[in-house]
Amino acid sequence: MNQLSNVEFMLLQLIAECNQASGYDINKLIDQRGYREWANIGTTSVYAGLKKLNHKGLIESEDSGEKSGKGPMPIRFVITEAGMATLRNEIINGLSSSRERDNRFDLGLAALPFIDKDEAIEALRKRLDILGEALKNIRQKYESQGCDRLPLYVRALFLHPMSLIESEQAFVAKIINELVEETRDHV
Repeated sequence: MNQLSNVEFMLLQLIAECNQASGYDINKLIDQRGYREWANIGTTSVYAGLKKLNHKGLIESEDSGEKSGKGPMPIRFVITEAGMATLRNEIINGLSSSRERDNRFDLGLAALPFIDKDEAIEALRKRLDILGEALKNIRQKYESQGCDRLPLYVRALFLHPMSLIESEQAFVAKIINELVEETRDHV
């Protein structure tokens, strides 16, 4: 079970990346990176998420001391030690998630710099194992029901998730290989 919502997870990652950020800064980053396109994050959910993270003690707010324009003094947020520990756990859980297409996995990929490469590789290998088990189970059901003898509409219900899982396995294996290469290059 995830301790944070997807919005909170993304906010924690962006605050950690920026060292400190205001709600305005975060909204600009979300727009620049296209998070709104795939993560279903609205402006009001950003501010609600910041409030929740602050209440949970995962971030702290501080006055920026800089005022531009007529509005109130912007509040900037920094990640706490508890916030960083939570972020690391959420990244590892997101990367090793069992679903083949999941925004949580994408958020985990976006936050890779906040965990060690070895942790990322281990989480992604766990994901490969889970995907392999899911593919095996679907294949067994497909074969037990007659494979190619099934009507097209029934075959498609098996073939579609199998092809998605196979594609996901190839992608995850490629990311693992790149992480392994990066680890070798830095030794």
